[in-house]
Amino acid sequence: MTISENLKHVRECIVKEHAKHDVSLIAVSKTFAVQHIEEAIHCGQLAFGENYAQEGAQKVQYFREHFPALRLEWHFIGPLQSNKTRLVAEHFDWVQSVDRVKIATRLSEQRPSSLGKLNVLVEVNIDDQDTKSGVAPEQLHELLDAVSTLPNLHLRGLMCIPKPREGEEEKYVPFQKMRVLFDQYRQEYALDTLSMGMSADFVEAIRSGSTMVRVGSAIFGARNYKNHL
Repeated sequence: MTISENLKHVRECIVKEHAKHDVSLIAVSKTFAVQHIEEAIHCGQLAFGENYAQEGAQKVQYFREHFPALRLEWHFIGPLQSNKTRLVAEHFDWVQSVDRVKIATRLSEQRPSSLGKLNVLVEVNIDDQDTKSGVAPEQLHELLDAVSTLPNLHLRGLMCIPKPREGEEEKYVPFQKMRVLFDQYRQEYALDTLSMGMSADFVEAIRSGSTMVRVGSAIFGARNYKNHL
């Protein structure tokens, strides 16, 4: 299937599931060339997610230079190291993977005033995985407090990347935990975004209350990780 056909299918699934709330689709374009992104843009997709700071920044810059009239929205969704925060702060519109105060502080300090506040989500390690980024649920309140005070950041909500699950019912478990956390802190911090759900589980995520899904392979196809910078 083509990117156009894949996008149509994913959108139809989202429309079918979001009867009670709006859901934003982020097309995860990591490792894919700008030509693939252009094809998605021709189909009306304007929001894209990138995991690697250098690769993502180069793509952002490419579209700013070659298609300045396009109002694209760029989300950084991967683990973020301290030495890459400036690159992300200067190029992206959203950072979905804030998981510690040091990273949030650097993003705020390095955000150019000309770009306005940087939208951020706090990543929660909802399955307590040693190999995954994210703040532990019991430390979430403290981190939300800190991020909410930083002048050049706009705290928007929460994000998670659960461990893969095979059974449909099992997929709901982490999402329902995230929904509880989101509802717990929504009013206190004026949160409006719950980012959860990827190609293999975005339907279950939406049913659990996700307002933003990050779909890559179901749109662009299988990845070749040797392509990323």
